[in-house]
Formats: sequence, structure tokens, C-alpha cells
Amino acid sequence: MNNIQEYVRSRAAAAKNAFYQLAAAGTEQKNRALLRMAELIEAHKSEILAANQADMHTATAKGLDSALLDRLKLTENTVASMCKGLRQVAALPDPVGEMDEFRSRPNGLQIGKMRVPLGVIGIIYESRPNVTVDAAALCLKSGNACVLRGGSEALNSNLAIAKLIEQALAESGLPPAAVSFIEHTDREGVGTMLQSPDLIDVIIPRGGKNLVARIAAEARVPVIKHLDGICHVYIDQAADREKAINIAFNAKTSRYGTCNTMETLLVHQQRAAEILPLLAEKYAEKSVELRGCPRTLEILPGIDAATPEDWETEYLAPILAVKVVDSLADAIAHINTYGSHHTDSIVTESYTDAQTFLRMVDSASVIVNASTRFADGFEFGLGAEIGISTDKIHVRGPVGLQGLTSQKWVVLGNGQIRT
Repeated sequence: MNNIQEYVRSRAAAAKNAFYQLAAAGTEQKNRALLRMAELIEAHKSEILAANQADMHTATAKGLDSALLDRLKLTENTVASMCKGLRQVAALPDPVGEMDEFRSRPNGLQIGKMRVPLGVIGIIYESRPNVTVDAAALCLKSGNACVLRGGSEALNSNLAIAKLIEQALAESGLPPAAVSFIEHTDREGVGTMLQSPDLIDVIIPRGGKNLVARIAAEARVPVIKHLDGICHVYIDQAADREKAINIAFNAKTSRYGTCNTMETLLVHQQRAAEILPLLAEKYAEKSVELRGCPRTLEILPGIDAATPEDWETEYLAPILAVKVVDSLADAIAHINTYGSHHTDSIVTESYTDAQTFLRMVDSASVIVNASTRFADGFEFGLGAEIGISTDKIHVRGPVGLQGLTSQKWVVLGNGQIRT
């Protein structure tokens, strides 16, 4: 075992020990740590932003693409959002120890379930220094320890934040190793985490498709993941025109580098000639490149033709694939064929069409009359999210406090024995 492997396993072992100590921590103590994190981050905002500027300078010099730079950049507003998220998580109910589904058996036994932490959660992520805060907050409140391994492009930012998190834990009487940050950014450290099921209970990747695919292929530890964010908005025959235009515009242009950004727009054939020219004008204001199917090209002759690859591409850029469909059934079939099971939205005033879309679209988040950009833990009221899962086991969609817990059976007796 080399030095890097030893280092990573030692950090994971420290997190494992911290997890057992967290079992004795009550909600008040965990909340105190979260609130102290927010205070320290606010007090040291200038240091965090300076560290992030150094990361941005290096990343720009290395030629990182605009989507990664967008995820890497911190501003006063994003730092304020981190602190808001910490306080929101502190205000949420603590899921640990909740008991439900109790029923009485004929022999007098009371049998139910108790919600418990998963254990040690390894989080491997690119860019996004805010993940360091979100992960610490959600893992701590749900009673989990975590091992964080950020990307090299965000090392200075992550170190500045991790130092403050450790300080807040120590000041609140909790083990600093409950949030163990890996300071090495070489790939071998990731491999060690993936091959350590004795120390790490779950891996959650946050990053590009290549990173997530590698982790899913190599991990001996269970993984909560999504590979792509190929999200759709479908403008139904019964759509309100103003809602349709505003939603489709926001879903694409609010931010380009996020996994809940719309990548394909589907429009019912009876509304396409009316709505597409209006949308094209708005997209042109943002320099969004449109790529359309043959029927879209008839309505918007100046755009590029879409290729089969466009329907299954997550652009993370100002590019949008557009397709005119015959019916709601065709829209659903397209989404289930080419989508990534992340987030899809319908714009319609038809209750029947909305309910059909909700039932039939096989995605983690399905939305009626709102932007796909709302598929986010903060927007869902989870305080923050550790990631978005397109898996079906054990959690799906934005992963918040409940998603970071499991349940165990609890049996309450009064001397019963089995005969």
C-alpha cells in the first residue's frame, strides 16, 4: 500500500470512528454545528472568494470549458446561498430515530421501522465548491460521516471551506473527522475510496459523465448516481402560450451548465407554427443555437438540422434540440427513449394530459407547468441536496436528508418467546 492509499484509508477510518461518535449526538448539537458553519463562512467570505479566484485563474489558464467554469465560480450571492442552505438544513426536522409503520401482532409484539443513517458516505465531485458545504450539512444532520474528494480545479476553494467546517464541528463538541476532506487530487485516491467497502458505505459522484461512468464501473461500494441530465420540456396541444414560452425559455437559458437544464424541446404539431417563431426570437437574444427536426426546419428554416445524436446529448451549453411531435403519446415515447430519466416537464391546461404525463414519463422528477430548473434539492425544500439520483434503488431524484437514511426493523415485546 503506497502513501496515497494509506492517507485516503486513514481519512476514511477517521470518518468511520466519527460516525460512531455521531450516534450519540442529538439534534440540538448537530444544529448548533450547522449554524456555526454558516457564521464562520460569512465571517471568512473574503478568504473563500480569494481562494476561488485563484482556482478560477488556474482553471481558465488550463482551458476548462465554460460549463465547468460556471460550476466552479463562487460569488457573494453563492456564498450567501451556502449559508442560507446551512440554516435551512438546521431548521429541517431530524429524520434520525423517526419510527413509523408500527402494527400490533396477535402475540402482542409491536413491529415497526426506525430511520437510521447510512454510515460513511464518500462524495467524489468536480468543480462545485458549494458541494463541500451541502455535503457536510446534509450528512451531519442525517447522522452520517462523510469523506469528501473534490476536483483539483477547486482545491483552494474546498480547502478554505473545509477548514471552517472542521472548526465549527470542533467548537460544537463534534468530531472534526465527521467531515473528512481528501487533500490529494490524484486519481489513485478516488480508486482507493471505490475499493474500500470496509470503511465507506455509499459513494455519491457529482461531476461529468466520464467521472460518473468510471465510478459506477469500478466501485465495490454501492453508488447513488446519475450519468446525464437530458431534460425535456413538452409543449402540449392544450398549453397556455405565455406559460409555454416563459417555461421553455427559462428551462434553457437560466443556466447552461446544470443537469436540470432543458436540452430538448418538444412541441405538439398543432401549436408549433404559433409558438416556435416566438421562442426562436427569444433564444436568439441569448445566442442559443437551435437544431431542429424536419418539421421544425419548415417553421424555422434558418436553423441547423438535428442529427440522431442531438436527441441523446447533454449539451451543457447554449444549444437546444427542437422536435415537433404528433401527440402526447409521441412526446412521452421520445422522452422515455432518449431521455436520461432525470427531469421532464409538460406545459398544458389539460388535467388528463398532465396526469398521463406524470404517470407515463419514467423520470426521477416529472413537472407540470413549471421549469425543469426547479428539480433541485434547495427548490424542493430539502435545504440542499447531495446529488440527484436517476437510480430506482435506494433513492430517486434530489437526495436530501431522507435519502441519506435507511430504515431498520424495530420489535417491541414484553417477554414473548417463539414456540
